[in-house]
Amino acid sequence: MEPTATRVVLSYPEGLSDWGRDQVETDRYRGYFARVLDRVAVGDAREEFVDVGCCGDSLDVPFRVERIEVDGDPVDAAVVTDATAVDYETRAGGVEGGWRVQSAAGPSSGAADRE
Repeated sequence: MEPTATRVVLSYPEGLSDWGRDQVETDRYRGYFARVLDRVAVGDAREEFVDVGCCGDSLDVPFRVERIEVDGDPVDAAVVTDATAVDYETRAGGVEGGWRVQSAAGPSSGAADRE
């Protein structure tokens, strides 16, 4: 029987916009991971949907399992439950997709920027 993780650290690309970070840093998003991850191993990767809030557009963020802990000790694999703490860190790389207005590269208040 595999141990139950007390903490899982997931990484996402540092190129995720501030708006995207605001979405994934919420308690509800962390809670989502605690419900759906099930069994994880260090190095596992998955893309998760982040709703950009308009126009039916979406952003898929690539997450990777960086560390798993059981009572503070690192392990290679474990089962995730709703009691598992989910933390994040960034890694090198960018994120493609999403609506430009929701990102740092989006338009400013000038009309010329929206063309």
